[in-house]
Amino acid sequence: MRYISTRGQAPALNFEDVLLAGLASDGGLYVPENLPRFTQEEIASWAGLPYHELAFKVMRPFVTGSIPDADFKKILEDTYGVFAHNAVAPLRQLNGNEWVLELFHGPTLAFKDFALQLLGRLLDYVLAKRNERVVIMGATSGDTGSAAIEGCKACENVDIFIMHPHNRVSEVQRRQMTTILGDNIHNIAIEGNFDDCQEMVKASFADQGFLKGTRLVAVNSINWARIMAQIVYYFHAALQLGGPARSIAFSVPTGNFGDIFAGYLARNMGLPISQLIVATNRNDILHRFMSGNQYVKDTLHPTLSPSMDIMVSSNFERLLFDLHGRNGAAIAGLMDTFKQGGGFSVEQDRWSEARKLFDSLAVDDEQTCATIAQVYQECGELLDPHTAIGVHAARECRRSLSTPMVVLGTAHPVKFPEAVEKAGIAAVPALPAHLSDLFERPERCTVLANDLKTVQGFVAQHGNRGKPL
Repeated sequence: MRYISTRGQAPALNFEDVLLAGLASDGGLYVPENLPRFTQEEIASWAGLPYHELAFKVMRPFVTGSIPDADFKKILEDTYGVFAHNAVAPLRQLNGNEWVLELFHGPTLAFKDFALQLLGRLLDYVLAKRNERVVIMGATSGDTGSAAIEGCKACENVDIFIMHPHNRVSEVQRRQMTTILGDNIHNIAIEGNFDDCQEMVKASFADQGFLKGTRLVAVNSINWARIMAQIVYYFHAALQLGGPARSIAFSVPTGNFGDIFAGYLARNMGLPISQLIVATNRNDILHRFMSGNQYVKDTLHPTLSPSMDIMVSSNFERLLFDLHGRNGAAIAGLMDTFKQGGGFSVEQDRWSEARKLFDSLAVDDEQTCATIAQVYQECGELLDPHTAIGVHAARECRRSLSTPMVVLGTAHPVKFPEAVEKAGIAAVPALPAHLSDLFERPERCTVLANDLKTVQGFVAQHGNRGKPL
């Protein structure tokens, strides 16, 4: 399997090199040169497989030539063996034909664990083989950081630096990052917003001289391995609900477009998906594109669903690449236009092509809380604010009541007690046993100015397990 850049000017790479590269040298994102496609009979034969075995079937084509089958099977078994639920991603029924796919049974109680528990193990495997050391530099709006730290904390050849916007993540989200202490773990609170953090990561990838020869690796969803891992649970959900003999619709809470892009890929790989709903909060750049062909920056607003407080959706470039016939020069031009002017529209026929599959809705905090309260009253299920946005969007946008609707349950409600309380629900759940003492654990975090040179200087000074690079 070879991977190419969405901007067309970077060399094609194999899986191992893509894992370590993150962003392409031309500023683009890597995608498979040719997407594997499965027959309906092949997909149907996977019904009833344990999650790690299904993951092997779906992901094997992406790593062929880089990881032997026996090694990859062991990595997957170890990855999903740490999840608290035997089903790994169980479905919970809300009503007759509406379901929540619970993606929060991993160590950090968020869907990011599906990819980042795998990414940490893949890095350990590849770096040990190469006898190489790397620096991870990541930005998080809440959940990616803790999942990345949890997934990579035991990696012998990794130093990890995670930036989050200071005072703009929930207390549980922050503590899940800052209470994991280790010589190779560094939490940085940036005096800015998530987009500022993400922009510094991208700028650091573009010019890695400050690392003095050490390689920089991405854990954000720009890393192809993250997307690859998320494709699996679309197959898993569909197989539980009669797929591939019937089509399924999905509503996906999304800010960076990675999770829903995985669903788009699952459909292109042969899974019958009739509708993908982009569910956003007040920070609605994706909704404005899907509903009106306007991809334009706006002011970023803090909300009760902070993991989606994102105004520049990095993975959206991967969809644009397909919509433009995989024309890298066209995408490079669009991204330049966006960088210079803060927005763009695409040709009408390309936008119309996207609308055949995608619908979207922006849901504000008041609607989010109302949905949490409504679902709790209807069936006793307590939703986190991101999942509630997915449910609200599903109910507003679904095209067919006869098609099963699956909402991706992206986080455990215990991570967002403020939203649960504002919904008027007193029964805020307790933290799971492995996190029961979270609020007593010591924290370690460095607050830094929203300045690229300051951040890069900190990374250079503290890399290599506390020794300057």
